[in-house]
Amino acid sequence: MKKIAVYIWATCCLAACSTPVTSPEKVDECPAIYPDYIGVTIPATIAPMNFHCIGGEYERVDVTVTGSKTGELHVNDKIVSFPQKEWQALLKANKGDSLRFTVCVREKGTWKQYRPFSMYISPYPIDYGLVYRKLAPGYEVYSKMGIYERDLSSFDERPLLENTMVPGMCLNCHAFNRTNPDRLSLHIRGKNGGTLMQIDGEREMLNTKTDSTLSAGVYPYWHPGGEYIAYSVNNTRQSFHVVKDERIEVFDLESDVVVYHPKTHELLLSPLLQQKEAFETFPVFSPDGNKLYFCSAEAKPIPAEYNEIRYNLCSIDFHPSDGTFGERIDTLVNAAAMKKSISFPRPSYDGKYIMFTLSDYGNFSIWHKEADLWLLNLQDGTMRPIEEVNSDDTESFHNWSSNSRWFVFSSRRDDGLYTRLYLASMDEHGTIGKPFLLPQKNPYEYYDRLITSYNVPEFTDKPVELEQRKVEQSIVSPKRISVSVRE
Repeated sequence: MKKIAVYIWATCCLAACSTPVTSPEKVDECPAIYPDYIGVTIPATIAPMNFHCIGGEYERVDVTVTGSKTGELHVNDKIVSFPQKEWQALLKANKGDSLRFTVCVREKGTWKQYRPFSMYISPYPIDYGLVYRKLAPGYEVYSKMGIYERDLSSFDERPLLENTMVPGMCLNCHAFNRTNPDRLSLHIRGKNGGTLMQIDGEREMLNTKTDSTLSAGVYPYWHPGGEYIAYSVNNTRQSFHVVKDERIEVFDLESDVVVYHPKTHELLLSPLLQQKEAFETFPVFSPDGNKLYFCSAEAKPIPAEYNEIRYNLCSIDFHPSDGTFGERIDTLVNAAAMKKSISFPRPSYDGKYIMFTLSDYGNFSIWHKEADLWLLNLQDGTMRPIEEVNSDDTESFHNWSSNSRWFVFSSRRDDGLYTRLYLASMDEHGTIGKPFLLPQKNPYEYYDRLITSYNVPEFTDKPVELEQRKVEQSIVSPKRISVSVRE
């Protein structure tokens, strides 16, 4: 009864300062809102899904949100901004059902009431937060960038590391173990380059380049048991297009895949993953830890035939008991035969799917407008484009939640320039919901003014523990632990 009384009091306070809606004109269409949250499926702990009415000038907006099971929330203001506590109480009370939104807009003193729309509240939880990189979409110079953590139940964002702490530093390629931030790998480029490795609070700065490998470890992915981490090693270049619709191309002159064993500071190599006639990259372990998936392309002259490089999705057996590899490579998806190329494979943690990005060529699909997300069903071998979430612009990097019921991906659909983060649901039958833009307190103003792109989103099941001052000292220190290759 106490909670109900507080809720009624809050609703009455909001209504008391509002302009009442009287005899509105009924409009048989849904309102135009930004972000487009109409019909989306959301977790029961998501931050308030605030939005703006767009498409014309108006004096005020009145929104009533009614729970299918119980409860109601009312906002009457210029901006649709829901109180966080009342919003989350309403979601919790209607978990597994839906909310009905009735929107009225006052224009020139007259109220219009639009057709109501719904948001669906998934019965499946989502993780605590997201960790991502934000950076300006520049290329040759490392402007301000950082690794940030966002609490998904609120609008709270905090910097974990920013490159302003060390001049000229590029923060790149962070990875956690199946959303657990107790195991962290972060690659740093620039004058103070190295790989930051933090396991259960113990921190090391590594030099992962050896005489037997092309470079330091680049694209990381943890073994589910936490005792290994796979990296690609890449000799990477970039070039710039002169045509209007294409901006930049990033390609590898050569690349291989390695596995690192933190306990012994050893790299584990396989000749099948270091072939001169192939480019191997983007390694990821299967959820059971017994396979290593990766992308592989036939090596061709670069840059002369850069647009003929096409990566297939492949796998090799991995034996975690002794850190050895299988004796053959299997091709799961022959994208080259489709005249397409695969990048960023990500297995769902329930072992059912691999999500990947499919583009026309190359492996750096984040500037390819044709890049879409695809889903490979590991149970029956079928694959399909994820039409529920794809747009006419770039869909690129993506990751799964710990329960495989949500995924996050970056997209340029808003303006074609900046990548923004979208979330989407997937139920136990593989049904995918309409994606929704990462909520913000004032979304129109926030995204209109934001001049950085989101990059490499990772779910986390709890806040990341990282001591900035000690990390800074480790980065500027010349001390690095050198790794060796297991004989």
